[in-house]
Amino acid sequence: MGQNKLSSRESPSASYSIKDVGAAPNELAAVGKLRVGVVFAPAASTYFVVKRDDGEPCGVTVDLGRALAKAADVPVEFFATPNSGELTDAVENELIDVAFVPIDDERRRRVAFGPAYFNAESTCLVQGNSEFKSVLDLNRPEVRVAGISNTTTIRSAVRVLHLSTIMPVSSIGEAIDMLCSGRVDAVALSRDVLAAYQPRIVGSRLLDGSLHATGIAIAIPKGRPLALAYVRAFLDNAKASGLIRRVFDLNGFEAEPVAPIDSAT
Repeated sequence: MGQNKLSSRESPSASYSIKDVGAAPNELAAVGKLRVGVVFAPAASTYFVVKRDDGEPCGVTVDLGRALAKAADVPVEFFATPNSGELTDAVENELIDVAFVPIDDERRRRVAFGPAYFNAESTCLVQGNSEFKSVLDLNRPEVRVAGISNTTTIRSAVRVLHLSTIMPVSSIGEAIDMLCSGRVDAVALSRDVLAAYQPRIVGSRLLDGSLHATGIAIAIPKGRPLALAYVRAFLDNAKASGLIRRVFDLNGFEAEPVAPIDSAT
């Protein structure tokens, strides 16, 4: 599991430049500050953040959010939830300005996306004594799979494991508790995130195969073309300059690759 090595007030600087920026920062930070949505969990990843004892979130997306606010020269405020579906709702309703969420077709209809900063593959975690070897082995009527409600992964689980009982839950912690207590046979989530929970469940295994693969990107409300251009330029610059690589490394994720500069949305 990655350990955050930055305080909540620190973030690597972004060497940001874009021609003819004009009103882009104003459109990006519509209320004079950048309201950034992040998802918290018991264990950190390149996507999930953790909360400090004082309630402040810290992690990769917090550091990237701070860097984006610094580039736009505006204050930053974080909106942390345990569920990426809640962030999508908040972006669509313009309660926040940006959020880090996985991309899927349902979300594309509701929000606009910049390029992906990380590419994730979803699979399932099972107990060590489970008979299942691959994700498709779960596709049986008697099998129960927990997934986070209103997320890309659970929508993929419903589609791929159409014979299974897919059980929506509100948080990762709840899903892991259900697996430990035997209330479900598997938990569906991204492979890199589930790897952080394996040590907590002795003998647990990640299944072969995947439910889906997608990018994780910055989402913004639709109808903000200047803001979208700004986010695209920021992310491309953050990749080219090594900013995202440094953020990953400083948070303990040296082995995780940054999405290529040409990663499409």
